[in-house]
Amino acid sequence: MSDVSPRCGPRWLTIIGIGEDGLAGLGEEARSLIATAPAVFGGARHLALAASLISGEKFSWQSPFERSIDAVLQRRGTPVVVLASGDPFLYGVGATLSRHVATEEMRTIPAPSAFSLAASRLGWPLQDVVTISLHGRPINLIRSHLHPGRRIIALTSDEDGPGDLAALLAAVGFGQSRLTVLEALGGDRERQRSTMAADFDLTDVDPLNVCALEIAAGEGARILPCAAGIEDALFEHDGQITKREIRAVTLSALAPRHGELLWDIGAGSGSIGIEWMLADPSLKAIAIEQSPERAARIARNASTFGVPHLAVVEGTAPDVLTSLPEPDVIFLGGGGSEPGVVDAAIAALKPGGRLVANAVTLEMEAVLLTEYANRGGSLTRIEISRAEAIGSMSGWRPAMPVTQWRWTKG
Repeated sequence: MSDVSPRCGPRWLTIIGIGEDGLAGLGEEARSLIATAPAVFGGARHLALAASLISGEKFSWQSPFERSIDAVLQRRGTPVVVLASGDPFLYGVGATLSRHVATEEMRTIPAPSAFSLAASRLGWPLQDVVTISLHGRPINLIRSHLHPGRRIIALTSDEDGPGDLAALLAAVGFGQSRLTVLEALGGDRERQRSTMAADFDLTDVDPLNVCALEIAAGEGARILPCAAGIEDALFEHDGQITKREIRAVTLSALAPRHGELLWDIGAGSGSIGIEWMLADPSLKAIAIEQSPERAARIARNASTFGVPHLAVVEGTAPDVLTSLPEPDVIFLGGGGSEPGVVDAAIAALKPGGRLVANAVTLEMEAVLLTEYANRGGSLTRIEISRAEAIGSMSGWRPAMPVTQWRWTKG
């Protein structure tokens, strides 16, 4: 394949993955490109690994990182080499650069990722393993993956990462999980040590490490199901929560699709937005809640359910809606009977966007009946009864019925 694109010019940017074995792990093409490049960018560790081969200027990554990206882009059209860890397009700098540089302008020579190296050392088929990066990201992201028998390989930020993971596992009932720390993979300092999470006492952990987890659940372990309708008791709430059965039906009505953004207006405990995000890692949600106490509670729930990136906006609809990113889907569970809220929600929706509104009160039900009459869509009444003790016997106790309106914007 030619290195010249008729549309974007020469492939001036080369991204090279380098491992802990340094130059020994690079092929002839990668070595030649590094040796002849007028400018080589990378982390201090990467530049040190390739130092004997670099003849051009060396540029270590700056803080904030955007300054270095600008420095790379200023050299557009002249040969530039960027050194990265392992596979540059797996939680690496390649993903960042590709947002600024067309594919036709770059070439990539990857090395094995830390995930691939760890799987090969353990003999784990990588397609059967959950891989997750916790490097510079909240450790709580791992919570939704904690299921008995699951194998997880997690990339950490530093030497404290393995101990932090072990503490989290023990705190939520997975202390009997085996945790293997794989350090400085591919280099002379490579080491592998294992322990039970509850017994973690490893010291002198190398900052370059990944953790391999074999999940075992103890009694009372906090296991988040894969299906919608998580038990209410797992949420922190003050009674303002869409109950489990109604929530399952509502998530089905919301029908999450890859990459969509949900507005949860009148979010209460945040249960709808949280379960929406648990459905797929690509999904995003904004929880809008006027009560400061409930807004703080939503943030805590999001963290303990492993979706700490749920956005929480404290304020009253419709006033706070105008400044938010355009939603694909809206759930209206509280406050919908207030003047202007439904109209503002409908105006904000993208063409083809979906709205689901639940009513428990007569006032909100009246709003939905009017909208259904004027706009169409579908209207459903949901009634749930639960068996409860009546004296020495049992009987059905009905929950408050819910009227649900579903509508798609033309």
